[in-house]
Amino acid sequence: MIYLDYQATTPLAPEAREAMLRWLSEDGFANPHSPHRPGRAAAAAVELAREQVAGLLPPGGQVIFTSGATEALNLAILGCGAKRLAVSAVEHAAVLDTARFADPDCAVLPVSSAGLVDPSTPIPAGTGLVAVMQVNNEIGTIQPVEGLAEAAHAAGALFLCDAVQGAGKLTPPASADMIAISAHKLHGPKGIGALWVRDGLELAPLIHGGGQEHGLRSGTLSPALCAGFGAAAALCTSLRESDGRHVENLWDQARALFADWTLNGSADQRWHGNLNLRREGLDVARLMSDCRTVAFSAGSACASGSGRPSHVLRALGLSDREAKTAIRIGFGRYTRAGDLERAAAAIHAAVGAQGAL
Repeated sequence: MIYLDYQATTPLAPEAREAMLRWLSEDGFANPHSPHRPGRAAAAAVELAREQVAGLLPPGGQVIFTSGATEALNLAILGCGAKRLAVSAVEHAAVLDTARFADPDCAVLPVSSAGLVDPSTPIPAGTGLVAVMQVNNEIGTIQPVEGLAEAAHAAGALFLCDAVQGAGKLTPPASADMIAISAHKLHGPKGIGALWVRDGLELAPLIHGGGQEHGLRSGTLSPALCAGFGAAAALCTSLRESDGRHVENLWDQARALFADWTLNGSADQRWHGNLNLRREGLDVARLMSDCRTVAFSAGSACASGSGRPSHVLRALGLSDREAKTAIRIGFGRYTRAGDLERAAAAIHAAVGAQGAL
């Protein structure tokens, strides 16, 4: 199987797996909130991981471990107490749905045909929180988050950034007030994420019961998950430049292999590990069924099976028909050039069988 769905999840780094194993063994299972020596050892592993994850984020804030980015975004949106919200039209459902729950009249900031929010877009009066993601999970566009954060602050609002797809790859959004990230999108384990909260900002907890995580997220932490997250984060820090060069080479190769397809979203203001393409007349469901040796996506994994056209592609101005002819190919650290060549051959053969070439 050729894996090309890095936006859905990334392969677990061997170093992250190794870091986890000690805390899954018979002498490393202690509760990190217990005061005895094994508990203190587990707690030390958690704090080391916290420092490693903090290395991906701006200074001047604290890292709160959560079960993933969805919980982190819920904690930020619901915990900040904002009554009026504004979010971009291309946000992940974890932001869109939570924002609409908190504010049924939530303002939606439009994007251009390239998939970008203009920082000069008016923010409605009285808005308490603006949320715009750093890198879009479906089309890979990189938003001008620093300008958007500045605009939010000028309007008297906090700025929340979903940095799930950008963490470990791009410079973190330094002007954000809250940042959500997820371990499994940067070669760490599933089941753990984090919310970075700027110093001085107070949130109300969503989960009560023990007061862990600075009183914001009660519950026993998993030292194994924390250690895996921390090791993956540290690896991203040390390999960021080489990972970036590798992705750029893969992007150039993939663009050549799919030169006659239409790219969705900006080609330049984009994370180049995301190739979202469309082709007139393509039956994507049939394509995915016929390409059983290639793992790729028809859109966000979180919305797969819904049958609805992508809200992201519709926000770009695509029709429902056009949006349903798009596929997403994602690659990264462990993708080889030969993987792309074989995958492209399989996809092109399946497309040709449809008569869509």
